Amino acid sequence: MHKKEDLRDWVRAAIADLGGKATIVAIAKEIWSRHQEELRASGDLFYTWQYDMRWAANSLRRRKVLKDVSVSPRGIWELL
Repeated sequence: MHKKEDLRDWVRAAIADLGGKATIVAIAKEIWSRHQEELRASGDLFYTWQYDMRWAANSLRRRKVLKDVSVSPRGIWELL
């Protein structure tokens, strides 16, 4: 069963495949298209994954994987 920590890798991979930067909606669609079966089978994560995706982005910012919100345009997540 997948956990919210897995979303860090999923968010990073989705952004990379979307050209290194993308809107939150585009990232969510990409994650859903790749992982919907895993999400459906993940218990409570199925109901919280879009919120947890934002947690993952904050975690990736702290790890210097994503650009800080003060640098990226509003609503855009960008890889460093």
